[in-house]
Amino acid sequence: MTMKIRALGALAALVTFVAVTATAVAADRPYAEGTVSVVSSIRTEPGQYENYMKYLATTYRQLMEEQKKAGHIVDWSVYTTRPRTPGDPDLYLLTTYKNLAAMDDLQDKVEAIQEKLIGNQEARDAAMVSRGKMRSLVGSEVIRKVEFK
Repeated sequence: MTMKIRALGALAALVTFVAVTATAVAADRPYAEGTVSVVSSIRTEPGQYENYMKYLATTYRQLMEEQKKAGHIVDWSVYTTRPRTPGDPDLYLLTTYKNLAAMDDLQDKVEAIQEKLIGNQEARDAAMVSRGKMRSLVGSEVIRKVEFK
């Protein structure tokens, strides 16, 4: 029994040492991890740019502003770009979250907002098909901001 108690004590000491060392190492860094953004690269279909921009200015904007009000996201923005090749994006959609944990269970958090603004699942599916005719998702990536101390 005494051996088990000693082993548990040694394990607890080791865990504490590792936690303190990791904190000390992180404190020595000249930066901290900041917000996390999802950047979606979008290519509008020929003749659909203005239609897609109308969607972004209405439904998409409402969805994003509601998420911001609810605290699910920190901010959002839309950027235009000149594509270099036919496969390059002409728009970037940027959504910023407080941290990676804010993205946990995101679909569950956003579903009530989507239902309020777009409708039931059937209506949301139809809206997705309609958007698909206006644009293609070229890619998506997650980036993290670096905050220098």
